Amino acid sequence: MNFYLTLTFFAVLALMTQSCASSSEKAAAVAPQESLALFDSFSYKGMDDFYTQNTLPDDGSFYNPILPGWYSDPTICTNGEGDYFLATSTFTYFPGVPLFHSRDLVNWKQIGHVLTRESQLVNMNGQHVSGGIFAPALSYNPANKTYYMITTNVGAGNFFVKTQDPFGEWSDPIYVPEVQGIDPAFFFDKDGKGYIVNNDDAPDGKPEYSGHRTVRIVEFDPATDKCVGERKIIVNKGWRPQDKPIWCEGPHIYNIDGTYYLMTAEGGTGDWHSEVIYRGKSPFGPFEPWQGNPILTQRTLDNGRPEPITCAGHADLEQTKEGDWWAVFLACRPLDGRFENLGRETFMMPVKWTDDGWPYMTRGEEVVPMVLNRPGVKREEKVTFGNFSDVDDFDADTLGLQWMTLRTPAADLYSLTSNPGYLTINCADINSSEKVAIPYIGRRVQHHKYEAATRLIFNAGNENQCAGLLVFKDENHQFLLARGRDAKGGCVLLHKIDGKEGEELAKEQLNDSISVLDLKVVSQGKTLDFYYSTDNGAKWQTLATGIDAQYTSTANAGGFTGTTVGPYATNKK
Repeated sequence: MNFYLTLTFFAVLALMTQSCASSSEKAAAVAPQESLALFDSFSYKGMDDFYTQNTLPDDGSFYNPILPGWYSDPTICTNGEGDYFLATSTFTYFPGVPLFHSRDLVNWKQIGHVLTRESQLVNMNGQHVSGGIFAPALSYNPANKTYYMITTNVGAGNFFVKTQDPFGEWSDPIYVPEVQGIDPAFFFDKDGKGYIVNNDDAPDGKPEYSGHRTVRIVEFDPATDKCVGERKIIVNKGWRPQDKPIWCEGPHIYNIDGTYYLMTAEGGTGDWHSEVIYRGKSPFGPFEPWQGNPILTQRTLDNGRPEPITCAGHADLEQTKEGDWWAVFLACRPLDGRFENLGRETFMMPVKWTDDGWPYMTRGEEVVPMVLNRPGVKREEKVTFGNFSDVDDFDADTLGLQWMTLRTPAADLYSLTSNPGYLTINCADINSSEKVAIPYIGRRVQHHKYEAATRLIFNAGNENQCAGLLVFKDENHQFLLARGRDAKGGCVLLHKIDGKEGEELAKEQLNDSISVLDLKVVSQGKTLDFYYSTDNGAKWQTLATGIDAQYTSTANAGGFTGTTVGPYATNKK
């Protein structure tokens, strides 16, 4: 064991307090076969100004977004008995498709993930962070009392999983090769018949312009889990074909009092995003569009307005047990109308109806509200929205539901049991720019202004080795605050990672006798500040301030995810 690993080893012995084990047993449990970074704790605190300046007026009020941070492509279903389930996209993160439950649409609790096994998330290695699982759609079939989740894995095709207990495990994937394209969704009619509707290429694969797409439908037999008959185009281009609309996607069908409503998104997922509605007499149409479309958008509003909400679309509708209708949808909250690190978030609004039977969420210049009320519902103490704090001491045997890895479970890269009370990450010969499982455990950034901190027990053994906090957007847009080593000895460093050589933004030397280090990133919204402490957080020392946060935003980096932050270690800096 080299000198620096020996220091780490004895620091761990001093901090571990397992009375049932002798010193030699502790040594056997902790002594690394390769370099290890031990994370004693991780804390996250949201500090957005809106929530501190706009307190909720009563117990029945709640904030939009209901799921802040990167929770894109929301989908909702109910069993008709007062249980509501909500899920969102995860792309190449593992586990896939977070699943939330509520009894009142206001108080949501994450109950797990739909895709929890590698057999359900295949071919993830090699995919960009924004590949993987696109736009899941939840449905409940009362005829067989089964819940379905259908989605696209861009590396494997369209598939669904199912269960009769959404609080438990879901089936292995059942692929539907007949359904090409993306964004599939089930529709189960009142007569027990099933259908799959989705976005696909232009007719005959010959688009007339960029973004020319279609919506298609095929019958589905729940008894055999097979598609039946031919797929049919029910929308070509969009609701006003003469205007050459782009990306008619995320379709859903609803049978409301014998009329079939088809809802789709249009305009792409940027500022021109919108939701449009059609109706017809059967699931196969023909469908007529509402001339008052779009039924949801913020694209005509001034982005310079206070607290702008943009990119609204990709909606799903659900009727409550009480009979009212609500919509969940994605939208963004840019700063100064320019950029954000939160990604596309999950919002909710009540659905209104015209006198002649068309549903809508916004009309004209109406804005998506950030404070809403659902009469008769009381907000609970612990909610998913607003400012909140979270501390993980890594005392459990499994990661909390807020944590994710990339592409696989990464079980060979970290452990919660090899050193109980610590998250242990191997300094693997893998870095965060590679399109494989990486030695990183991340959680979503959910606020413009936030503070994330960790306590690290580590001493780098060479100049390629480091461990600390990673602010991660994708393979080429990251900030790394870490304990490392250079030619002079130990150091704390801040790197801007671009997938190539990157850039060292700041560095301070550290005495090698210091093995316990606290690291902290503080977001001011538009800028990031980075700190470290060598005395258990009693005094924080500034490493760098005013770092441009736009670097890790979607506006700069592109892609479909938001930013995540969490512990990271590598032997390949």
